[in-house]
Amino acid sequence: MAHDGQDVAMANPIVLDDLLTLTAAAVTPAETLLDKARDHLRDLVVADGRVSGSAVEANQFAAHGLAWLATYVESLRQMQNWANRLSNMGKFGEVEQLIHQIAFGEYLWQIRGGIQMNQGEVIRLHDLGLTPSDMAALDIPAVETLTRSGNTQAARTRLVELMQERSAEITVGHPGLDDELEMIREQFRRFSVEKVDPHAHEWHLKDELIPMEIIEELAEMGVFGLTIPEEYGGFGLSKASMCVVSEELSRGYIGVGSLGTRSEIAAELILAGGTEEQKEKWLPRLASAETLPTAVFTEPNTGSDLGSLRTRAVKDENGDWKITGNKTWITHAARTHVMTLLARTDPDTTDHRGLSMFLAEKTPGTDENPFPTEGMSGGEIEVLGYRGMKEYELGFDNFHVKGENLLGGEEGKGFKQLMETFESARIQTAARAVGVAQSALDVAMQYAQDRKQFGKPLIDFPRVSGKLAMMAVEIMVARQLTYFSAWEKDNDRRCDLEAGMAKLLGARVAWSAADNGLQIHGGNGFALEYGISRILCDARILNIFEGAAEIQAQVIARRLLA
Repeated sequence: MAHDGQDVAMANPIVLDDLLTLTAAAVTPAETLLDKARDHLRDLVVADGRVSGSAVEANQFAAHGLAWLATYVESLRQMQNWANRLSNMGKFGEVEQLIHQIAFGEYLWQIRGGIQMNQGEVIRLHDLGLTPSDMAALDIPAVETLTRSGNTQAARTRLVELMQERSAEITVGHPGLDDELEMIREQFRRFSVEKVDPHAHEWHLKDELIPMEIIEELAEMGVFGLTIPEEYGGFGLSKASMCVVSEELSRGYIGVGSLGTRSEIAAELILAGGTEEQKEKWLPRLASAETLPTAVFTEPNTGSDLGSLRTRAVKDENGDWKITGNKTWITHAARTHVMTLLARTDPDTTDHRGLSMFLAEKTPGTDENPFPTEGMSGGEIEVLGYRGMKEYELGFDNFHVKGENLLGGEEGKGFKQLMETFESARIQTAARAVGVAQSALDVAMQYAQDRKQFGKPLIDFPRVSGKLAMMAVEIMVARQLTYFSAWEKDNDRRCDLEAGMAKLLGARVAWSAADNGLQIHGGNGFALEYGISRILCDARILNIFEGAAEIQAQVIARRLLA
């Protein structure tokens, strides 16, 4: 009891030998609750066996809340799988046990009391139409023990003590990867520490393009052909390896971690929708970085509504195409060689059915003349963060594209071809988010150890160490959700739901970690000279690109309700 001097946080500690049994028992009632919430929402939005778009919109807060609830339940499943895997490997040590119990304690409490969709929106079970009798599914001893004794101050304090002892290790807690992926992780962590970390903040402050020397070194290391099949000049590695590489490079600087994204998207488009001739021509060039691509999809005033794009492509008498229109938020546009460009080839359509995808060749630009190709112009968009490749608005006026560069040789397939890349793109974005979050934890923990206040390091204050502990816990949760989606993709299973959940949670975790990291820095965090100011700016974009959080939740909800 607190009044007799005993630390209330130490009350009812979880016996580590019982932990996996407790957490396993807690997953089922969470799944039951999700099923009840889904059934209730279906009654509201399904008519004649189909999900009604207008009904989903009318119940949007609840629908998006269902997506978050499902994400939390999947997170608990994957943390349990992670813990079981480590236990079988003999690597489920005290750090991992504390991460596991804190994660379950916190997420079960949030499920019961309210899930933070963002800083100003909390979804509660009654918002999903659940009654007290429905919520009673959580009233079992395992859930009670975990919510009472899982995420305590004592557990958080002990976790941070162990984190300080293990500060030189690659990650906080064993990620549970196989030996090959661990070797890849170590290789790219070394590269990030040696070649990226020392320069990232200067690149950001000066708003400079990442030096070509870095791109060339990454090309030699195989980053741009990582998942391209060997027969097309790539390494033929897994999406899980792509996650590891993206995470460690983004841990150094999100701009560097994102360099491979453009090649990943372009290669996915060509592999899924290209002709054999297009695969043989373009994939080896992408894999070697001889050809740098950029994705040209978004238009002014359309945002996430890609189906309403208006840039038009008209076929000429030679079978080639002339493209006219405007695009925006085009990353790394100036010094790339080819654009995966989405345009409307059927002028009589107003939705996605009239869109086609092109491999539009261009000449790389210079600082003095960024867009030298005839029929194309552009201007830079100045941004808060996510620098290093720059963002651009582009204008096309009868821009010439060869007829052979219509992806797949078929008109009207562009939107479908793009949708086929979204799983990989969102998995990769989730991995970048984990890397940014880990970067925030790295610098915040170092600062908390070095900075002295009131005669002791900041890390000795419970609310500071508590922030660090929760960063480590949520990073591991997001990491496991991300790896799970990658493993599903590697096993040829549909994973748009899992990839969406990983991206949804990862983006929130990155922002939370950066925000708390800056808070630990206090006033210094608001100074541009400190790296945490850059990390905060970089983290903010993750909730917007590759599907804003609201769009992501909408997509997840519609899949769940279908």
